[in-house]
Amino acid sequence: MTHHYVYIIYSTSHDVYYKGYSTDYIMRLDQHNQGKTTYTKNKGPWKLVYAEKLNSKKEALIKEKMLKRQHRQYLLWLFKQKTNLIK
Repeated sequence: MTHHYVYIIYSTSHDVYYKGYSTDYIMRLDQHNQGKTTYTKNKGPWKLVYAEKLNSKKEALIKEKMLKRQHRQYLLWLFKQKTNLIK
């Protein structure tokens, strides 16, 4: 069974958050840190600050789109909840 995740990573060097979707968010984090993605290249190092498992790809993509529209204040509130952080 394939799992679907939305994740948020943070770059301390650029003070920026990146929100994404993946079936393997740990592997994806490694790709971001290795400079294998266009937007996050040269902005690392990146650290995982949030990950949430969803029931389907469709649900995860909808959640990703919602997260990408949110302001920093909402994200900071979300991180404080820590209910969906997967470690």
